[in-house]
Amino acid sequence: MTTTVPYTTFINEALTDFTAEENKTAMHAALARVREGFRRKYPIIIGSEKLFVEEEIISVNPGNVDEVVGTVSKGSTNLAEKAMQTALATFETWKKVAPAERAAYLFKAAELMRERKHEFSSYLVYESGKNWVEADADTAEAIDFLEFYGREMLRLSQTSVHQPLTKIEGDDNQITYIPLGVGIIISPFNFPLAIMAGTTVAAIVSGNTVILKPADATPVIAAKFVELMEEVGLPAGVLNYLPGDGIEVGEYLVEHPKTRFISFTGSRAVGCRIYERAAKVQKGQIWLKRVIAEMGGKDGVVVDETADLDAAASAIVASAYGYQGQKCSAGSRAIIVESVYDEVIKKVVELTKKLTIGLPEENYAIGPVIDKKSFEKIMGYIAIGKTEGNLLTGGERSKGNGFYIEPTIFADVNPQARIMQEEIFGPVLAIAKAADWQEAIDIYNNTEYGLTGAYHSKDASRIDYAHENMHCGNLYINKKCTGALVGANPFGGFNMSGTDSKAGGFDYLLLFTQAKLTSRKK
Repeated sequence: MTTTVPYTTFINEALTDFTAEENKTAMHAALARVREGFRRKYPIIIGSEKLFVEEEIISVNPGNVDEVVGTVSKGSTNLAEKAMQTALATFETWKKVAPAERAAYLFKAAELMRERKHEFSSYLVYESGKNWVEADADTAEAIDFLEFYGREMLRLSQTSVHQPLTKIEGDDNQITYIPLGVGIIISPFNFPLAIMAGTTVAAIVSGNTVILKPADATPVIAAKFVELMEEVGLPAGVLNYLPGDGIEVGEYLVEHPKTRFISFTGSRAVGCRIYERAAKVQKGQIWLKRVIAEMGGKDGVVVDETADLDAAASAIVASAYGYQGQKCSAGSRAIIVESVYDEVIKKVVELTKKLTIGLPEENYAIGPVIDKKSFEKIMGYIAIGKTEGNLLTGGERSKGNGFYIEPTIFADVNPQARIMQEEIFGPVLAIAKAADWQEAIDIYNNTEYGLTGAYHSKDASRIDYAHENMHCGNLYINKKCTGALVGANPFGGFNMSGTDSKAGGFDYLLLFTQAKLTSRKK
């Protein structure tokens, strides 16, 4: 690819204003076009081969389970080995491609995705159950990752940004960042375009080849992205698409001696298993595998008595129920100082009861959770919550031919309760009372996770204290705790939230490279 792309300043992709009639019309048209392609079959892609196999993954619309979005061929151990050998062979040529040329593929993909933004968002609506705003933000973030990581590769390839090494007379010392090898990308259902695309292209633009195993619930969106990268001319074998079982395909590749790194986003349980399996050195393995993991959170919004209570209540509701609470950054806990506890709860309940539930394609505020397994897990936690707190609203399945759950609030919950400690990943909010603002922060920190948090206060000294003492990777002051922007809010957490990878940040590509020093005698 010979396209030359100017090294311009990164700017976040603008979100669509769906109050504008022309944007509504465009989105309706895109939804109709995508619906026409329902039930299409998608192949496994290994190198230049497109393979249809008998065993398939059926992708169902979680908002209307009678609709099949698409059918994807399902990988096996044999195909995983084939994909590994293809990726290994391709790495030998791809690693030698100039960084500017690798970045150019990302810029072209961003350009085409921007032109087809509503189409990609429509797949998100149908396959992942996002409403228009959530889907549009997901697509915009995917574009941001393409643009940002392309620029980052250009920056890292310039000698002027290398480490300022100590000058030694008679020596010329230089650091360069070289790729690692073959990586396994295991992507989640909740940001099936943005996170899937971001983790994939971060590895690719750094000079690695990858095998992409998307979430079982959202393989069609991943297939559409792979098609896009093929369209922009990405060489065959750089990006290999292999949906499949977590053990038969995922664990096989995690344990493979030729796997150099694993980029995983998902649950704590799976992340810990991957970390453990990747740590074992296999026969023939000549490196320690690198694991880049984002494993979820039990995030909270803290409100003290000096805060703007209306703004705090709005932030709590937005944090708890955006995309049905299926975000690792979701504010599933609220910790409120006693003197304003009842007032804030009243506002939160009022706002929550205004949320409408229905089909994502009709742009309701609350849609379905992703699948039956998630539905049953969340309803199980709601049953636990009824024994651990006072149910103020919700708590039941909602009507519709899909996995709909009412936005649910439990108050007066003990900080040690399960619904205050365990990640639920659904539209369930637990609220605890604190005697004062310092106890509220202590309650916030009382979790094994550490991804996002929010602190609402007008007191500058308390805000400074929160900055120093709230232990999380992303802390938001007088804001909601979701909605990190690429470049502006590098994203990644502490403790059991993962490896603090800071996606969308200026050190992220370093995770997919290794630093090589060359010292030359002048």
